[in-house]
Amino acid sequence: MADLSIEVDNVDAVCLRANEIGCRVVYDRTDEPWGVRRFFIADPAGKLLNLLSHLR
Repeated sequence: MADLSIEVDNVDAVCLRANEIGCRVVYDRTDEPWGVRRFFIADPAGKLLNLLSHLR
C-alpha cells in the first residue's frame, strides 16, 4: 500500500525520468483493470509513492 499517490499527465515520462535520476522503482509500470497506469517508487526513507495516470 502506497503512502502517497500522485496523479501525473504522462506516467511513462515520469517513470523514465525517475530511472534516469536513480529512483528505486519497486513496482514497474502496469495498466490496472480499473483504468490507471501506475508504478511505485520508494523514497530514501522507504516510503512508497504511487505515480499514476488515468487511461483514456
